[in-house]
Amino acid sequence: MVEKPWGRDSLPIPFHTPVGQRIGEIWFEPPSEVDELLVKYIFTREKLSVQVHPSDDQLPGHGKEECWLIVHAEPGAKLGIGFREPIDAAAMRKAALDGSIERLMEWHTVRPGDFFYIPAGTVHAIGAGVSLIEIQQNSDVTYRLYDYGRPRELHLDKAIEVARGEPYPRNLRKHVAASGSSVLADGPLFRLQQVEGMPGEAVLAEFGARPFLVIPREGPVFVAGGEITPGSCGVVLSSEELDIPKYAVAFLAQPCAARA
Repeated sequence: MVEKPWGRDSLPIPFHTPVGQRIGEIWFEPPSEVDELLVKYIFTREKLSVQVHPSDDQLPGHGKEECWLIVHAEPGAKLGIGFREPIDAAAMRKAALDGSIERLMEWHTVRPGDFFYIPAGTVHAIGAGVSLIEIQQNSDVTYRLYDYGRPRELHLDKAIEVARGEPYPRNLRKHVAASGSSVLADGPLFRLQQVEGMPGEAVLAEFGARPFLVIPREGPVFVAGGEITPGSCGVVLSSEELDIPKYAVAFLAQPCAARA
């Protein structure tokens, strides 16, 4: 559990909040077999900073692409992703300094099941009243452009250097039904798929080539006989270890290649 100034002092079931703490993130730190990926739950009471992450090309070994699946959203909750209009580096810097960058971003109203893939270089901010699952490259490099006056360091030079001053591509957003199977991300950095019940042979053959993560969405799944419930994350070393009952829905996540 990670405390954050924008976190919550009361988490939803099945999580328990330590007394006197404001929890913003729950991390599932992966073992070495699949340490290229990190899974988090994120809970917001206030807006997160306006921020951006570098790619592996820009910062070798520390790039961060991520994707989000909304699990709960208060009425009117939003995510800021990209800009409404193209913006150059000088204008972005000015907007970050005077706070107008928030108004220049595109804000997406969200509901449970909404899915967003966030490429490195995408300027973004998670709004208040959101709970989501984040699957990301395992990196903690974040460059903040604007933080609503909170007393935290900004990283304007580094952020402007890697940021894309452009609108967010529409094809990177979709709505994922609460049941059924669908491909959510398919490389080049990682693959992510929702499955209902045990996946078919083709999916098992693809994921079974390397260890992968399983994140239950509905109902428990079983790994090597152990139960993994919603709100948890499991590591599957071999597809023979995995058992997903026909009524259960889960995400399978796997890095596509070892990080340099």
